[in-house]
Amino acid sequence: MTIHNKLRIIKSINLALLTAVIALGATTTTYAGILNGTGNVTPDIIFGSGNANGSFTGETRNNIEVGLRAKQRYPAANIFNYDGVDTYTFDPNVLTTNPANRSIFNFEWSINIDQSDTDTLQLSDFSYLFSFDTDASAAVSFSTFDPFNTLGFFDHALGDNSTPNGGGTVSTSNSDLLTNMNSFSIAQQSANLGFGYSADPDLPGAYDFKMEVFQAGSQILLSSAEISVLVTPLAVPATTTFPLMLGGIVLLGFMARKRKLES
Repeated sequence: MTIHNKLRIIKSINLALLTAVIALGATTTTYAGILNGTGNVTPDIIFGSGNANGSFTGETRNNIEVGLRAKQRYPAANIFNYDGVDTYTFDPNVLTTNPANRSIFNFEWSINIDQSDTDTLQLSDFSYLFSFDTDASAAVSFSTFDPFNTLGFFDHALGDNSTPNGGGTVSTSNSDLLTNMNSFSIAQQSANLGFGYSADPDLPGAYDFKMEVFQAGSQILLSSAEISVLVTPLAVPATTTFPLMLGGIVLLGFMARKRKLES
């Protein structure tokens, strides 16, 4: 068994133990909108190689930049199908090369706690929660965990505002990550539903994701981002406009119900 497979098993076990949503005990508002007016994170994408910037949803608040996006994974491409607000759509009838235990998209997040490059604060000076939707239907069922302090989740790309594309530092263990957080102000990750987030990652439907940054040890929300990902067949051109109109009405109603249930 490879190290990557062992890591994914550990992630699956720990996520299974975290199926209950963490109750914050305070009302919070998560932001959705094109990040920085451009969709770009600061300074660039620092994980992997050949990954383009852009199409991020989120906000920069309290000098903390938080971004989320979804990206086509199979076949790998810098394709986001972003609506410019908070939703990403992928057609499972077209994207058919993914293994059964992988979703056709990856979800990617970025946190920069010194977006203006004027502070001396580091990642270790804040608290974090990541939430993922385990219900592919119109309902929302969030599971929430700390992405920096959960066993098996340590391979984030870390850097600062001078880190180039693909130049992030990847920790080798959870303890290594906690140590490195004292020296870096940026963290990024690209993950798949098949990495322990879903028992059936290839299932079409609607999925929500949320990243929140809090004042350390408190419930004070400082910055956040939330997105919706639709894995659904796209409308096929028809000889009349009625089928297209009907498909659009169904899709809008589906998303409206999901957001209503979430709120």
